[in-house]
Amino acid sequence: MLLDVGNIVRIRLLSLFGTLSVVFTGAAMVVSSPAPSQTQQPAPGTPPPANPPAASPQGGMAGSAASPFSGQPQQGGLNIVVLDPAHGGTDPGARGTGGIRESDIVLDFAMQVRRALELQGFQVVQTRQGNEDPSFDDRSATANAQRGAVFITLHVSSTGLPGTVRVYVNSDLPPVTNANGLIPWDRAQAPFLGLSRKFGDLVQGLLAQRFKGSPDTSQTASVRQLRTTAAPAIAVEISSVTVDDRAQLDRMAPGVADAIARGTAAFKPTYIVPNVPGGLP
Repeated sequence: MLLDVGNIVRIRLLSLFGTLSVVFTGAAMVVSSPAPSQTQQPAPGTPPPANPPAASPQGGMAGSAASPFSGQPQQGGLNIVVLDPAHGGTDPGARGTGGIRESDIVLDFAMQVRRALELQGFQVVQTRQGNEDPSFDDRSATANAQRGAVFITLHVSSTGLPGTVRVYVNSDLPPVTNANGLIPWDRAQAPFLGLSRKFGDLVQGLLAQRFKGSPDTSQTASVRQLRTTAAPAIAVEISSVTVDDRAQLDRMAPGVADAIARGTAAFKPTYIVPNVPGGLP
């Protein structure tokens, strides 16, 4: 089940060189950043490099490959899918009258989606492997740490026509930057909205072919988990926990997995990280 969370007091600002934590306490604002790194001195007699990299204000190196952003179109293309089985742990998500729990179903679906993606040649990173419940920010951070990645979060709805599937992309997010070119954590998706829509439409079109009654194109919604993800990102929601027999949902898993995998493969040739002035996380 999709949900949105607003009014977050703690905002993390992301830059090319690291993460700044901004905490608002009344009228004051406290900014914390990683401690500067120590510069390693060359051994005596060793000539300096011809073009040493410039150090960033946060102690990293300009153009560091550790960031998924570089201000230039990304090299290497799409290689990684970050797969997020929603909920988990003490958060079961949507629950049906027959004891069906969303958190259990999406974990089982993720196994089949993963296999289908790997057959298409993708590396798959899951946000959870068992019944743990990573935070929203931890799930987004898993995707934001990758290079050449898309993000897919799996849900089961509590409403909707059983046997259908809907793909959601985040609604419009106007990019907000400060004088240092930083983008707030809760606007990380803004530069990727066009790519996310293209990705979502490809997957939704394939789902519509398999599951009658599903829409032909992806839907727009304010999805908390997508908003903080700095990559093309979609939410796939299966209907629904209201079925009398869980087997009805289980039978959908192969078709959902195949549509996601083929849609991701179709999206791969168009995957380019946006060139955003000032850098992103």
